Amino acid sequence: MEYDKFFSEDVGSFMRSPVREIFKKVDLSAIYSFAGGYPDAATFPIEDIRRISAQVLEKYGARALQYGATQGVPELREVISRRYGVPVENVQITTSSQQGIDVCTRVFVNPGDVVLTTAPTYLGALQSFKSYRAEIRTLEEFGLKRPKFCYVIPDFQNPSGETMTLEAREKLVAMAREQDFLIVEDSPYRELRYSGEPVPTIYSLAPERTLHLGSFSKIFAPGFRLGWILGPVELLDQIYVCKQSLDLCPPIMDQYMAAEFMGSGALDANLQKSIALYRAKRDKMLALLDKYMPQGVSWTHPEGGLFLFVTLPEEIDTVALYDRALAAGVAYVAGSFFYPDGSHRNTMRLNFSFLDASRMEAGVRLLAEVIASAR
Repeated sequence: MEYDKFFSEDVGSFMRSPVREIFKKVDLSAIYSFAGGYPDAATFPIEDIRRISAQVLEKYGARALQYGATQGVPELREVISRRYGVPVENVQITTSSQQGIDVCTRVFVNPGDVVLTTAPTYLGALQSFKSYRAEIRTLEEFGLKRPKFCYVIPDFQNPSGETMTLEAREKLVAMAREQDFLIVEDSPYRELRYSGEPVPTIYSLAPERTLHLGSFSKIFAPGFRLGWILGPVELLDQIYVCKQSLDLCPPIMDQYMAAEFMGSGALDANLQKSIALYRAKRDKMLALLDKYMPQGVSWTHPEGGLFLFVTLPEEIDTVALYDRALAAGVAYVAGSFFYPDGSHRNTMRLNFSFLDASRMEAGVRLLAEVIASAR
């Protein structure tokens, strides 16, 4: 049977994630994987979750298993409101921060509208923008056509690991006000800082035109699939209406558990442990790259987050090199997938959070050997 005739015009704009394709084909435990954005499972607060789940069922009973409000349960919205110093009406809970990206694009973008972003930028955001047939341009390509919004990850960016300076944030805010566009500030890694000083959020600089996306995936556990949006009430109201048609409401039991975890102080206690673990892993990865990588290879030095970005000599194509690396037993994500135009094929993203520290040296050494053999 021929099925193509049933698909919508949007299907042609869908973009497969090369990261997810890797996970379909490979047992991550059988290779040295620097490919995904997985947190270290050692950071998952299993004992807290076991305790909190019993408390939630005791406190809320069947309410924790019922449908809930599209905006999110009041308890979680109030905890986020207190933690980040915003009115509760400016908080919308999402089913993952990925949904936050998608719903912002769905609400604001018509086919052909311009979305600005950095280059490189988060692959999942590019997938969403392309699925709604947006015209994606980088900040360097800003032209006469007014964009609907600019998407940025200012803290420990995925994939580069870099952090926007305060000057760059203020410049973006001034541009948004002058040209009258919105800013979508994706901030899933902000709480994971290992060195340096925090920089004010873009939302704090321009709350009237910024949608700030947060996530529990990197600070609690990704399996809960919970995130949030901070933003102007007028914008969140349309997101609220849109979200009704997507999933009715975020997971209720998960929200009550997240509210208890964040509000009780357990989040901050777990963050201290996570930050110590990830700082050690980042430092080890940087030292190993310095030890093993051949001459002509450079990389970023992130102050936090889960990633760093590697640049190889221009003649090395990391897309073409990937199958050889995987056959040798090591995985990465080619950097070109994070560029709207598919350029910079001599780059790669490496994740340092997932692989066990005891296996990291062997993995980096193997990757360095694969790179050296390609020259």
